[in-house]
Amino acid sequence: MAQPVALIAGPTASGKSDLAVDLALALEKAGRRGVVLNADSAQVYADLQVLSARPSTEEMRGVEHRMFGAWDGAQACSAADWAAAAKREIKDLHSECAVPILVGGTGLYLRTLLDGIAPIPPINPDIRDAVRQMAVEDAFAMLQAEDPTRAAQLNARDGQRVARALEVVRSTGKSLTHWQQQKTGGIGGSITLAPLILLPDREWLYERCDQRFTLMLERGALDEVERLMSRNLSPDLPVMRAIGVRELAAYLLGQVSRVEMVVSGQQATRNYAKRQYTWFRRQPPEGWPRKTVQNCNIDTYLASLLQH
Repeated sequence: MAQPVALIAGPTASGKSDLAVDLALALEKAGRRGVVLNADSAQVYADLQVLSARPSTEEMRGVEHRMFGAWDGAQACSAADWAAAAKREIKDLHSECAVPILVGGTGLYLRTLLDGIAPIPPINPDIRDAVRQMAVEDAFAMLQAEDPTRAAQLNARDGQRVARALEVVRSTGKSLTHWQQQKTGGIGGSITLAPLILLPDREWLYERCDQRFTLMLERGALDEVERLMSRNLSPDLPVMRAIGVRELAAYLLGQVSRVEMVVSGQQATRNYAKRQYTWFRRQPPEGWPRKTVQNCNIDTYLASLLQH
């Protein structure tokens, strides 16, 4: 019989981390061990303790947490990297009769773990360079000619996705859609998944985002970004593009005032939460329950997790 995996996901500041700990403590009372596994693309980096709102020792409440701060910022953690690590952790925990509790807001990470990854061959570097140097309008026009099906699915101004689709079809001779239909390595069919999507009231969520950004500043986010900047890492690394890093770095460099930094940082956080909210409302299967922290009964969720 497939073993259980809990999944608590949703936008930033939705309360999912607290709920994951509540579930682990409820499991403990039921005689089971629960371990929280990180599924957030910012919280994987050791450099972003404060700015990613990584759970503190107090917030963990004695519950074991894994895959938090596990990557150095100099090493990019791709969805495939994270999924491989998550699969190892889940396998180990199941061998110990423990229940993994995935928690996070990075939909691509979760989709890669559950559905697998497309086996796209390495992209020819010359093709990649040529495509990335194109203006987005030109790249989209080329994509319409070379992969019209994929082009019809994309926003013409989404430079990153347009370039990716074009470089794939030019380098491999097959469309990105073709490769995505060949996905392998997902564990969705080999586990009993108990999903829970948190979708709180938007105004409540945005207020929480603003409050949390202010709290990050009080807890030392500026010092954290200053240390990160001193490493002289490539600006293209994910850790340097994490929400808030750019805004705080601009203030530290004297390019904006503190007030401007706070306003832009809070706006960036709200924008990120909005994108996550839209993704989790539309992308997961319709049968996955959508709740708020306020209307989620942890005992009911625990029962659904252990019913198999």
